[in-house]
Amino acid sequence: MSTSDTQPHPRRVLSSGFTLAVIVGGIIGLGILRTPGEVATVVPDPLMFVSLWVFGGLFILLSTGVVAELVGMTPRSGGTYALVRRAYGPFPGFVIGWVDWLTFVADIAFKAVVVTEFAAMLIPAARLWQTPLAIMASSVFAALQLRGIALGAKIQQVAASALALIVVGFTVALVFAESAVSSGTALVPHAAHGLSAWSLVVASIIYTYDGWYYAAYFSGEIKGGSGAVARACIKGTVIVILLYVFLVTALAWKVPLASLAGKELALASALEMVVSPLASKVVLAVAIVMLLAHQNLLYMSTPRILQALAIDGLAVSRAGEISKGGNPIFAVLLSWGFSVFLIMIGGFHFLLHLLMFFVLFITVVLIAGVIILRSRQPDADRPYRAWGHPWSTYTCLFGCILLSLFEAVAQIDTAAYAAIFVAISWPVYRVIVRSGSNYKIKNPKG
Repeated sequence: MSTSDTQPHPRRVLSSGFTLAVIVGGIIGLGILRTPGEVATVVPDPLMFVSLWVFGGLFILLSTGVVAELVGMTPRSGGTYALVRRAYGPFPGFVIGWVDWLTFVADIAFKAVVVTEFAAMLIPAARLWQTPLAIMASSVFAALQLRGIALGAKIQQVAASALALIVVGFTVALVFAESAVSSGTALVPHAAHGLSAWSLVVASIIYTYDGWYYAAYFSGEIKGGSGAVARACIKGTVIVILLYVFLVTALAWKVPLASLAGKELALASALEMVVSPLASKVVLAVAIVMLLAHQNLLYMSTPRILQALAIDGLAVSRAGEISKGGNPIFAVLLSWGFSVFLIMIGGFHFLLHLLMFFVLFITVVLIAGVIILRSRQPDADRPYRAWGHPWSTYTCLFGCILLSLFEAVAQIDTAAYAAIFVAISWPVYRVIVRSGSNYKIKNPKG
């Protein structure tokens, strides 16, 4: 039995504005406020520092241009699993969906943990309650989904516009501020070296640019169809790359990077040095708003992975049921429950590296999916075709595999945790297959 590329779902109610908001708002977040400090620990030279962000952005843009072909071919919601299910069999398809779901749930936990870290910087007494507060922050946005998709979509569009304006505002503030001058060697620590240090740089930059295919999680609900979603992925990614490159250039130009090395909120420290001591409080407040906006987007996206799996018979059938408000409520609850578990066991660096293993795995799977479907279905309708295929596609694939191997060698302990989480997919899959309450598994190659 084969499946079509459509799925039972409410009509297309999300606008093109929402599509761009998902991409821009999905990428802009904690990363650009915090990770410049992680990168500066290893790379205090301004030219090399900015170059890393430029090359990272170009690699992500090339990857987006390749994966957009899959987005254009897939007029259904569900993200990575929906994009590549035709290229892989039932069990590999389930593993891909499982890992993608884990990625999003880990991101929910990661951002909930960090929002409470930042809250504790503003209100020190909150430090004693960080884990309960993280669970509360996550729970509030899970509960918002019970109201339906319309409310979440409105929040996302407002948040994305605000986030873009905030990045522009910070850039302008740095450009017109007086340059900070290092006041001695105490501000210039030795740059970190070694595999572990560089793995953190790689993870930081990739994480900061992650989110460029978020709109694919809503493709079946967006007006204009999947071709419009594919083009929006490119536009949104270009916008954010330009915003980021201008911001890190202003940062490197105005502030000694060594003075930002290891800072938990590097942009706050920079603005405090060149604008006002009060600027750090403003950035902290902005960081909290960014993280809360991401909780909204993540709780809109994550359940749709389980929903797509359930529709194809690869998850419990209740995960595919949609409420009157347009959200798969049972899938929301499952995602919330596992995020609470990760909040209780993980910290910043553990969750960051865990995310990177999952993100790189998903990117490899997506790019390989383009190659497989070009071979198996050369005549399929492709509203958007990968830039410079096959050279661009193989370049991205080779680059992602190298980055994955590098991260695995540098972070062997976290790689082991990632492998365990992936391995759990097999018994879960077997239970689902044997479950009499589930739909018959459909052939994802149809």
